[in-house]
Amino acid sequence: MAETPAAGADSAPTPLDEPRLSGETGVAARVAHIAEPVLAQLGYRLVRVRILSQNGVILQIMIERPDGTLAIEDCEAASQALSPELDVEDVIAEAYRLELSSPGIDRPLVRVSDFRRAIGQEAKIELTLPLASGRKRFRGDIIAVEGEGREAVATLERKDAPPDEEKTVRLPLRDLDEAKLMLTEALIRESLRAGKADAEQDQDQEQEEAGAAQERPRRGPGRFAAAAKQKAKPLVPAGIQAGLKKGGGPGRTRV
Repeated sequence: MAETPAAGADSAPTPLDEPRLSGETGVAARVAHIAEPVLAQLGYRLVRVRILSQNGVILQIMIERPDGTLAIEDCEAASQALSPELDVEDVIAEAYRLELSSPGIDRPLVRVSDFRRAIGQEAKIELTLPLASGRKRFRGDIIAVEGEGREAVATLERKDAPPDEEKTVRLPLRDLDEAKLMLTEALIRESLRAGKADAEQDQDQEQEEAGAAQERPRRGPGRFAAAAKQKAKPLVPAGIQAGLKKGGGPGRTRV
């Protein structure tokens, strides 16, 4: 499985440098190898690459900023940067569509920081190697994350444990194969609360700017400053894909 190289020992790692705990195989791994450095230069992190066969071939690339946010213009910038690189490398021989999206509410958990942000949420986790119990698939609430990098351990309060098995397990993230949040009512409520808080913050900022504009003189320097300010575009809601049509080489359609 492909992994993002760790930051150099002589420099402190940043959130942008944080490596993924698991990666892709085959052609998807080759795409990830091309995409990660391009995205990093733009300030984005790769979450996951998938190649799907649905009404043709779809190359789905999930990205985010280190704080977990993503705006519509981010998808456009990433698409414009990735398209020529993918054309040059030509890793997918057949016609395909390129989709850039946010990870969504029920997002994959691919980094230690993802697990930390998910504390208190329900997740489904699969390891490459089974624990001593012989089990490698688990479902339950993430209650703690200890350690850093591949030495990190997530503690899970299981919801799938039969009576004869431990309900609390410690999962070594170095053996992570795949993990994702479960789309529960609690997760949806939290997402709605976060969206409402962002909307209220934007409204407060708009009111402050409106008040400042009223204080400016109607004549003289500064009277057009408020109109010249560009309003920030809203973030892509979790789970919404932002696809942008791009012209590719012969026989290719990019979205």
